[in-house]
Amino acid sequence: MKVQEGLFLVAIFYLAYTQLVKGQPRKDCQTRCGDVAVEYPFGTSPGCYYQGDDSFNLTCNEKELFFGNMPVINISLSGQLRVRLVRSKVCYDSQGKQTDYMDRKTSLGNLTLSEHNKFTVVGCNSYAFLRTSGVEKYSTGCISLCDSVPSKKGSCSGEGCCQTSVPRGSYFVRVKPHSFDNHTTVHLFNPCTYAFLVEDGKFDFYALEDLNNLRYVTTFPVVLDWSIGNETCEQVVGRNICGGNSTCFNSTRGTGYNCKCLEGFEGNPYLPNGCQDINECISNRHNCSEPSTCENMRGSFTCNCPSGYRKDSPNSCTRKVRPEYFRWTQIFLGTTIGFSVILLGIICVQQKIRHQKDTELRQKFFEQNGGGMLIERVSGAGPSNVDVKIFTEEGMKEATNGYDESRILGQGGQGTVYKGILPDNSIVAIKKARLGDCSQVEQFINEVLVLSQINHRNVVKLLGCCLETEVPLLVYEFITNGTLFDHLHGSMFDSSLTWEHRLRIAIEIAGTLAYLHSSASIPIIHRDIKTANILLDENLIAKVADFGASRLIPMDKEQLTTMVQGTLGYLDPEYYNTGLLNEKSDVYSFGVVLMELLSGQKALCFERPQCSKHLVSCFASATKENRLHEIIDGQVMNEDNQREIQEAARIANKCTRLTGEERPRMKEVAAELEALKVKTTKHKWSDQYPETGEIEHLLGVQILSTQDDTSSRGYDSIKNVAISDIEAGR
Repeated sequence: MKVQEGLFLVAIFYLAYTQLVKGQPRKDCQTRCGDVAVEYPFGTSPGCYYQGDDSFNLTCNEKELFFGNMPVINISLSGQLRVRLVRSKVCYDSQGKQTDYMDRKTSLGNLTLSEHNKFTVVGCNSYAFLRTSGVEKYSTGCISLCDSVPSKKGSCSGEGCCQTSVPRGSYFVRVKPHSFDNHTTVHLFNPCTYAFLVEDGKFDFYALEDLNNLRYVTTFPVVLDWSIGNETCEQVVGRNICGGNSTCFNSTRGTGYNCKCLEGFEGNPYLPNGCQDINECISNRHNCSEPSTCENMRGSFTCNCPSGYRKDSPNSCTRKVRPEYFRWTQIFLGTTIGFSVILLGIICVQQKIRHQKDTELRQKFFEQNGGGMLIERVSGAGPSNVDVKIFTEEGMKEATNGYDESRILGQGGQGTVYKGILPDNSIVAIKKARLGDCSQVEQFINEVLVLSQINHRNVVKLLGCCLETEVPLLVYEFITNGTLFDHLHGSMFDSSLTWEHRLRIAIEIAGTLAYLHSSASIPIIHRDIKTANILLDENLIAKVADFGASRLIPMDKEQLTTMVQGTLGYLDPEYYNTGLLNEKSDVYSFGVVLMELLSGQKALCFERPQCSKHLVSCFASATKENRLHEIIDGQVMNEDNQREIQEAARIANKCTRLTGEERPRMKEVAAELEALKVKTTKHKWSDQYPETGEIEHLLGVQILSTQDDTSSRGYDSIKNVAISDIEAGR
């Protein structure tokens, strides 16, 4: 009797084991928690969720479903989980004293952040940082500025509210809010900075209510991606958990797989019999036209014709022709031909009208995309040397394979850049401005105007543009070797640039800026010099790119007032505080780039204990304390080039002085870097290394003093910002 009981228990254990292996949940599992349906592979108890991953184990607490400590909104079987995340905030009293602070660290288990979310900051004179970990570390930030309550409703474009995209694939998220002036100037209507993640399209900014208390909302919907395991469909053939009448597809987040029902079936594809046949005839999902009748089939349907009718298409029937009807058929055919001739005439007229409308539409797009603005600016500048090829809309679509996502080279504030292949097989880069943003159109026209007046080997060459499309396009030469940022900090390229490479690249950038400031027909201020805007060709020759933020300086002015624009970490503090733009703003940004070349660190860096703040502050303190070697890239410095690197660091410190008057001009910087190149090629730090006076005599310029007091001139990126709190970001 005991033997029989033992065999019975073994059989029960075997059935339960095979059930879990195949991914089949128990039949007594909870299927609903409050208003949320609990769908397998998720579950609320052992044996009810996919046993290969505890991330699918949810908690039902008082009729509310939780993933960890996050309330669940709904579960999508296509690979998405919607939850609610708590927002972060920092608040101050009227004297600027912090009264409340809350930053959020969230671990998502084996689930990852979806790309269908936005990082959002609400507040005046506020900024926040988002740091994520996943396939790779990613950091970004968002700045919101205003002095009074914005009047626009629903606009989150930087005035009181800003938003930026986030990448997919992150399983750890941290949000940190900050304020530039502790809300002392705006405390009456905005005492706090709020920062949070929210599903794209689920937050509408209303300044009157949101700046005061965010309408008392503390959580926001966020989309998470999930998949089964970490193998592809090809790797789990025969052992995936997809049920009958379903198929496996690789997850878009880059790891694992998901299941979906075959066409003509619906239900839960993760259950053995979860996908059931759809009866199209009952559910009215067929397109059979009378007098045909619908007949359901497994996974599809068919349209049947009644007696005396025949099929003339898959879903319609016509009456069979009998001999006595032949004469009437001839009459019908003659009438049909006559009507066809009339119809053909009508079509020809419609085609002509449509062609006229298309011409008017192209003209509308031409004006909408700034064609009139371009003509006005070119004609208003006197004799013009603009010579830009005009491309057609069809040509652009063919070159980018219909703007396929695989052709995207990069995305930024001014738009998206695609790789294009022209009919002559030449490869170009096609820049597509953002749709419906008037400020982007002005930047697009500005880039055409600036690039058309530059003829320099180290500036990306403009090939043409397209204005007859709904979205304006720029076409310029394709640079094959990525950006300087990629080579210094990215994973796509070997980052072992030699000292000679880095010095030559710095000389080329400095020479280009000196040309733009002093030798161009109209002086040009780039305004956004950074390593991400320096391209490298196959020979590692530097090419300055992205002139969308540039400004032309009239010959009778040395500076002009503009809206502050640039990139955090590279932005000239004097320009940021005053709005007065001159060539010394580019000198500051170049100094930061030179520091990146020397250290291999990002402008806002946190990768070394010696470099826990902005590079400008790091270099200033390291120079003063005689420990420059601690922050220089180990692949660069050696016994033979220490003096050259120290000289380059001194030049970088001089370029990043707090005020523009204390910085050298760009052509002076270029001359000093050329002097370093002479030392590299001719002297190799021998005993015959020429003194400073000799270099001055050779180049006809005054070398900057090596005794500069960098400690009193150091600058921590943005006024009143605690740089130690800033996280690494591109």
